[in-house]
Amino acid sequence: MTIELRVLRPSEWDDWYGKLMLAFGGAVEPQEERELWDSLTELERSIGAWDGNDCVGTAGAFSFGVSVPGGAMVPAAGVTMVSVAATHRRRGVLTSMMRRQLDDVRGWGEPLAVLTASEPEIYGRFGYGIATQQMSAQIDTVRGRITVPEGADAVRLRFAKVADVAAECEAVYVRSIGSRPGMLARKPGWERLPLLDLPGERDGASPMQCVVAERQGEIVGFVRYHNKPEWEPRGPSGTITLRHIEALDPVTYAVLWRFLFDIDLTVKVVAHNRPVDDPLLHLVNDVRRLEMRVRDGLFVRLVDLGAALEARTYRTPVDVVFDVDDAFCPWNGGRWRLTGDGKGASCKRTDDDADLALSVRELGSAYLGGVSLAALAGAGRVRELRQGALAEASSAFISDVAPWLPHGF
Repeated sequence: MTIELRVLRPSEWDDWYGKLMLAFGGAVEPQEERELWDSLTELERSIGAWDGNDCVGTAGAFSFGVSVPGGAMVPAAGVTMVSVAATHRRRGVLTSMMRRQLDDVRGWGEPLAVLTASEPEIYGRFGYGIATQQMSAQIDTVRGRITVPEGADAVRLRFAKVADVAAECEAVYVRSIGSRPGMLARKPGWERLPLLDLPGERDGASPMQCVVAERQGEIVGFVRYHNKPEWEPRGPSGTITLRHIEALDPVTYAVLWRFLFDIDLTVKVVAHNRPVDDPLLHLVNDVRRLEMRVRDGLFVRLVDLGAALEARTYRTPVDVVFDVDDAFCPWNGGRWRLTGDGKGASCKRTDDDADLALSVRELGSAYLGGVSLAALAGAGRVRELRQGALAEASSAFISDVAPWLPHGF
């Protein structure tokens, strides 16, 4: 029977979402979480693959703005909820959904598609490149200490109920979005996601607690966390699990970290998603106490190559011609001249000789400034055709701060 792809209808969401959950193992989600995703799903940007009356594939795309080097917010499709039924693998269902989706994104006029991957190997063949990384840490707070810059005395900390300060904390997040490439500007409703506090995911820890930082009566930072009390024969050994930490200035950020390190009856802070160049690395007295690990974060796909490269700025002046291979979105293929600097950029088709040869996947990886073209060249994924072009382009693309995706979708 022919597989039919179509835009999701309101009456089909329960079945569609249920098949997504089945593809990811079949666990039953708490009603609160299910209702949240129901409210956030953009039906007109979601598709299902149907074999007769059976939903056998799912894919959605949230409407986001993604911060890029230079501070602009670029419209992007946040690809999400992608699944194929185990009964219909290796029949081209995923490829057909990716084809339809990228055609749709192009039609919507969005230069980028972005996603997080359950399995990183899947999406490279559709032109997605790993553009950000995230650091996790298990921090020894018994032997680790935080050095706080001058001015800490002006910052006041206080406990607050999570719901009571939700709007103020969201305002702090919104003000911080442009501080790093890779952060998301979200539609109304998304402010509910960081407040989701499911008992089944606490592993015996407390409900989410919140401490806000104030300066002259204004909230300038906050931290949300769980506290898991534990005891050993030698004494308390509790764990703090960090959920969110944001601050509008370095002093407040350091004060919030010092608070986490100093919570009584605890010996460890666990952080699951921090930037790889987090200032914490330079606040702690002994970086080895962080026990860091790094993994992939956001994947980026240039859907409109010219518009995407024109939307960001460049750290150093650049004038190079790319010869781009993009078999999945052939409208991006061919030679493009990128000229730009810290004020703006132009990227147009050209017949000039190419300086660098690469695929759209490499441009996606380099786009937010966290992966250098020189590193990709070292892996054989970028070829230099004009001497000096690689160093010029690699220097121009790099961001002063590491790009970072603060939450999944």
